[in-house]
Amino acid sequence: MTDIHDSALGKAVDYPAAYDAALLHPIARSLSRAALGIDADLPFVGFDLWNAYELSWLDMRGKPRVALAEFRVPAASPNLIESKSLKLYLASHHQERYADTEALRTRLVHDLSAAADASVTVVITPVASSHAAQVEALQGEVIDDLPLTIEHYGPPQPGVLRCDDEHKVEETLVSHLLKSNCPVTGQPDWASVQIAYKGPRIDRAGLLRYLVSFRAHADFHEACVERIFADVMRECACTRLSVYARYTRRGGLDINPFRATPGGPVPGNPRTARQ
Repeated sequence: MTDIHDSALGKAVDYPAAYDAALLHPIARSLSRAALGIDADLPFVGFDLWNAYELSWLDMRGKPRVALAEFRVPAASPNLIESKSLKLYLASHHQERYADTEALRTRLVHDLSAAADASVTVVITPVASSHAAQVEALQGEVIDDLPLTIEHYGPPQPGVLRCDDEHKVEETLVSHLLKSNCPVTGQPDWASVQIAYKGPRIDRAGLLRYLVSFRAHADFHEACVERIFADVMRECACTRLSVYARYTRRGGLDINPFRATPGGPVPGNPRTARQ
């Protein structure tokens, strides 16, 4: 299934009583990429990093277990996975018995990889671990306090992006003002975004106006990040660029898309204060 209107999103559904991999709803990435002029020859590498905070199952004696999970879906995968379907799928494990954590992880890898049509990595972390969901700030210079008058909130305006070809820089900019909306339910999606680049200096006022212009825009997290990458690259011709958005959670899940020119550093999983 690839049509979002065939999914459970925006519909009242019962929580599953038993494991069911068929709950996962893949959506073809090509649907949103075609609108951006992105074809099979992707201009970026990256992944969608999901954090699941409500993973639970039973051990062989019937005792509940809980943990945190991290899923990395390659940006090159043909499909993304609709978030409500993932929530329902994870809930279908609540009454399932597993011999150990590895047995659960193996099943998650199999099912998520089948839905994405690519290899998905899964890391399960005990909640008592010292490495579990540590709060960090996104590294970079925050541009949110610029004294701007803003009157446009959608659709996104790539034309407000300005770059100074006379000055080449390498810097990382951060904004906590990114907001978009679910294309089906209209619910707000809140995020912090980190843009690291090398090339002509990006006008910060124009960049902030551009990011705020997503405020009334309706699209999935992954598509918004790919639009930001494509627009900045087209307007500013960066020699290196990465866009990393950390979205706040919904239904025990957060989605954090990362897109970058090949060969650059790969970010970690820094849970932000709003996550």
